[in-house]
Amino acid sequence: MNNLIDKIISLRDSRGWDDHDTPENLVKSLVIEAAELLENFQWGETSYDEQNVKDELADVLILALALVHDLNFDLNKIIEEKLAKIALKYPTKK
Repeated sequence: MNNLIDKIISLRDSRGWDDHDTPENLVKSLVIEAAELLENFQWGETSYDEQNVKDELADVLILALALVHDLNFDLNKIIEEKLAKIALKYPTKK
């Protein structure tokens, strides 16, 4: 995963986008891209364009991973912590 994050940051920085990629701007962009992803399912689950879903999902993930990098978060740690919270909140059904 770190290799992928490095590629994202390298592409961003080599184009000078790092000047504008503040945490606030990344979150705004992430929400906009998530809305674009949602548009694919506006009229139901069977009417989406698969390539567009892939592209928009990639945009969401790229922005999220850039935010993880810029905030100096440990991706594995924050996901593991969240999974533990979910497991406590929603115990396994017997």
